Amino acid sequence: MVVPPWLSVPPPGYGGLEQTVAGLVDALVAGGHAVTVFGAGEHHGTDASFVSTIPDLQYDRLGESLPELAHLARVNHLIGPSDFDVIHDHTTIGPLLAGRRAVPTVATVHGNPVGEYGTVLSDTDQGVGLVAISHAQRRLNPRLPWVGTVHNALDTPGIPHKRIPAPGPVLWLARFSPDKGPDTAIRACRAAGLPLVLAGKCNEPAERRYFDEVVRPMLDDDVTVVLDADRRAALRLLIDARCLVMPIQWEEPFGMVMLEAMATGTPVVALDRGAVPELVRPGVTGLICERADELPGALAAAIDLDPAACVAHVAERFSTARMAAGYEEVYRRFIAAAVPGGVREPARVGLR
Repeated sequence: MVVPPWLSVPPPGYGGLEQTVAGLVDALVAGGHAVTVFGAGEHHGTDASFVSTIPDLQYDRLGESLPELAHLARVNHLIGPSDFDVIHDHTTIGPLLAGRRAVPTVATVHGNPVGEYGTVLSDTDQGVGLVAISHAQRRLNPRLPWVGTVHNALDTPGIPHKRIPAPGPVLWLARFSPDKGPDTAIRACRAAGLPLVLAGKCNEPAERRYFDEVVRPMLDDDVTVVLDADRRAALRLLIDARCLVMPIQWEEPFGMVMLEAMATGTPVVALDRGAVPELVRPGVTGLICERADELPGALAAAIDLDPAACVAHVAERFSTARMAAGYEEVYRRFIAAAVPGGVREPARVGLR
C-alpha cells in the first residue's frame, strides 16, 4: 500500500485519503492478508507493517512535485517481484511510475480525472489499472484504463452518535475553497434563519487568501468559525449539528465528510453534484437539492430525519469490510490479467 508522503495514516485531523487507506489496510489485515504500508515519517497507526521512505512527513511541501517523486522512487527501489502479489498506489503521480515495477499495480484515483490530472492519468502505463471511488468520478473520464469502482468507507465502530435529532447549528466542514461553497452555506443559513458553524481547513496560502477575501467579509454574529479542527473536535461538531450542509460547486468525486456526518447520526443537506446521490438516501439520511435557493427549506426540514437511519446506512453500505472485499476482487482480477496464465507464486511477506 503506497500512500503520499504528506500525512500519517490515519491522519490526526484533515485527510480523507489517509483515513480511507487506514480503514482499508486494517480490514485487509483482519481478513488474513499481509500488508505493508509505504509512507513517510515515523508514526503510523494501522495493523500493517510500515516502511518509511523519509523520516519526516512532507506536509509543509504539499503542492510541490519533488517530494512525491522522491518518495515514489524510493518505494520502487524497495519493491521486488518476490516481495508482493500486488501494489496498491494512492499517490497522484504514482500511475506514471508504476510501469517500472515488476509487480502488478492498481492505483486509486482520489481526485477528479479531468484537466491536467486527467492528462497525467491518460498517460498511465498499460500495465497499471485505475480504480474509481464513485461512478460519478468514473463518468467524468470513461476512456481511462479503469479496472473497477470501489466506494470509500468508514470504520464506524467507536464513532459516537446521537440518538435524537440535535437542534444545534448547521455545520459546514471542508477546506476553505470556492469548490466547497462556504459563501453559499452562509447565504442559505441566513435565509433559513439558522446559525452556522464554518469549520474549515485553512492552512495553505490559497485557503487563507480565499478566507480573507471572500469569507471573512460575510461573517456576522450568526456564523461561528472554527479553523483546522482535529478529528476529535470535528466529530463533536458533527454530533452537535442539526445537519451538515454540502453546497458543493464542483463534481465532488466522493466526500468522506458526508459519511462522517451520517455515522454520527447527522443528516446531510447537499447540492446534487458529483457523488452526492451515491452517498445520501434522499428523505432518509439527507436531502438533495437541485438549486441553491432550495437549500434554506431543506436545512429547516433536516431536523425531522432519523439519526438511527443515518448511522445504519453508513454501517450497511460503507463499511471498511465491504470496501476491502471490493478491492480484493479488483486485486484478483487484475493479477489474473497481468500475470501470464493467471498464476503467481506466493509472495514473501513481512518486508520491513
